[in-house]
This record gives sequence, C-alpha cells and structure tokens, in this order.
Amino acid sequence: MMDTYALLSAAMTGIGLGSMYGLTALGFYITFAVSGCVNFAQGATLMLGAVLLFTLQVKLGWSLWFAIPAALLLCGLWSALVERIAVRPFVQRQSDAWLMATVALGLILENVVLFSFGKDPRGMPASILTSGGIEFVGLRITPLQLLIPVVGFSIAFALRIGMQRSALGRAVSAVAQHREAARLMGIDVGLATTGAFALAGVFAAIAGMLIAPLYTVSAGMGTLFGIKAFAAAILGGIGNPRGVMLAGLILGVAEAMITATLGSSWTQIVSFAFVIATLAWRPHGLFGRGALKKV
Repeated sequence: MMDTYALLSAAMTGIGLGSMYGLTALGFYITFAVSGCVNFAQGATLMLGAVLLFTLQVKLGWSLWFAIPAALLLCGLWSALVERIAVRPFVQRQSDAWLMATVALGLILENVVLFSFGKDPRGMPASILTSGGIEFVGLRITPLQLLIPVVGFSIAFALRIGMQRSALGRAVSAVAQHREAARLMGIDVGLATTGAFALAGVFAAIAGMLIAPLYTVSAGMGTLFGIKAFAAAILGGIGNPRGVMLAGLILGVAEAMITATLGSSWTQIVSFAFVIATLAWRPHGLFGRGALKKV
C-alpha cells in the first residue's frame, strides 16, 4: 500500500512525463491533420533537441538564450526536410511508403548522432531549475517539475488559439479540412504542410529539452519516448488536440503509478497492455470519434 508521500511523488513525476508525451503527440496530431500521414521520425527529433541543447550549451559554451532558439530552429528545419523527402513524394503518388521512409530517416538521424555524439549517455549540468525546490506536504518539488506541465499545456492552448487566429494556423486548418478547397482558395498547400511538420518538430524539440535535465541525453533516448507519444496520440484520438494532450497526461501518470507500486520492470508491460485494452474498448481512442461514412 502506497503512502501519501509516495503517491504524491509518483503523481508529480507522472504529470511531468505525461505532459511531454502529450506535447510530442501534438506533433503527430498536426502532421496527421494536414497530410493524413504520421511522422515516425518524431521521437528522433525529440532526441535531436536534447542533443543539440547539450552540445550548444555544455560543449560549445553557448548561453541558453542562444542555444535554445538555435536548437528549435534546427529541429524545425529537420522536420520540414522529413516532409519534403520522406512524405510528400509518396503522398503525391498515393503511396503509403511514407511510413517506412519516416522510420528510416529517424533511424538515420539516430545513427548519425550516435557516431558524432557518442554512445555514452550524458547528464545535463545542474541548474536552478533542478537544484532548487519547494516543500509541499513533505514532498520536494523542483521548479522544472512545475515548469514542464505549465509549458506543455500553455503550448497546447497557444496551438488552439494560433490555429484560429494566425495566417499559418488558418491555412493549416483549411488544408486539414479540405486540401482541394484550400488550394482553390489560393492557399499554398505544400507550404502549409511543410510549416505544420516544422512546427511538430519544434514541439518535439521542446519536449526533449525539458526532459533532458531529468534523464540522460543519448542518441537512443527518443525511441521509447516517440513510441509512447504515438500511443498517446492514438489513445486520445489523433484528430483531437485536447484529447492527445490529456491522453499523454493519463499515460504518464499511469506509468508513474505502475513504477511506484509494481516496480520499473512492470512499467512497459502494464502501460502498453492498458493502451491495447483501451483501444480494444474504444477503437477511436478515449476522446476520438469515428468518421462518418456516406452510403
């Protein structure tokens, strides 16, 4: 039986982890909405964000004020490149080979980082975000643990507003609703799609940067995070941005509780069994809806 302290500690860890799953899953949502495709290199992009931050800040000595924007820009450009060379050519031919192509590009990036960055995991240096903290009912909470869910849900809220009010957001929304109608309205469908992929890359990079101080930075760190984020996207209903964010939170908290009660060896077994059972019960996800078909 878990005591109150352990329960609160696990919940706090799960909220932070789940927020990152949800933020990365938002990338799956936005790319699926505009192209009908899923970028399976999203996990590798998360890893790239963490590795770039470590390299720029720790190895090259850049200030965070320069390292973070540079890493975000590079991750956005990488994801735009994925769309141009691994998605668009196959979509134009009405081929599903984009699935294998995005997986392959993710593996290529992972191996390039492995050769250049090294295979040994690296730890981010301590900062005020990880070394400070406040006491709450006997539980020490670091500023980073508070910052992660705030950033995750703030970005989800900003995405919703941006899709309604910004020029790019309206273009992306129009393309998501009907590509041909958007093209007839003068919207550059290709540019909107590339922009959506770049934005998804930025989301993954932010997630990687936020979790880097809590975990070790390595070339393989994005694989499992990417799979979990995709599970959150499917679990939440991949066409529902609020749903994927909430599903990420549910998955993260569930994982933390499983680890605290049963041990880490059971975490992946029980969490993925939970995902499978939930999808068997609700095939369109917890917050998704089945598409209407004309007969």
